[in-house]
Amino acid sequence: EHAEIQSVFDFFQSIDDRFSTYKHTSEISQLNRGELNLENVSDDMLEILTLADTTRLETDGFFDIRTPEGLLDPSGIVKGWAVRNAAQLIESMGHYDFWVEAGGDIQTSGFNSKGTPWRVGIRNPFAREEVVRVIAPRGKGVATSGTYARGKHIYDPHAARPVTSPYVSITVIGSDVYEADRYATAAFAMGEKGLQFLESTPNLEAYAIDS
Repeated sequence: EHAEIQSVFDFFQSIDDRFSTYKHTSEISQLNRGELNLENVSDDMLEILTLADTTRLETDGFFDIRTPEGLLDPSGIVKGWAVRNAAQLIESMGHYDFWVEAGGDIQTSGFNSKGTPWRVGIRNPFAREEVVRVIAPRGKGVATSGTYARGKHIYDPHAARPVTSPYVSITVIGSDVYEADRYATAAFAMGEKGLQFLESTPNLEAYAIDS
């Protein structure tokens, strides 16, 4: 059991080593410095870049991993993708009742130790210890995007500046955590049109908190 848990942590560590824009030695940093080109990247990197481009097209360009400086920052898609892959890894080991979370991106499966469905609390952005809404995702994925955790880190690619949004956080429930993560990022970047976009996209539900 311990070895299985360790293998999941090792997986997350390998993703961080590859995709962290804060690590000088990461693959994404090498790509941004021009030391690697697209012909030499790993399969994981190629997959993320392809998924990011698909998401960019599906969201009218509001999801864009290219920063205003022209660098690649795939953090708005990697986390959900990694959590989904970790969940698949846990399932492949024969486990069906689990909860995987990385930085607020959550994938649940089955039931908790009490035999009841997992429940996810949505925090009050203005009082982090307070939960304002509780949801039972029942195997779906949950991700929250907003300004409250890390300041204004989400850019409007069309205006090339931090998003001005009436929302402080948007929580999205998608068919899995990867879907929830990418659409939460895109919707937040859309500002006030974000909820409308989520409402009109099949298989998504959302809960937004405004200022």
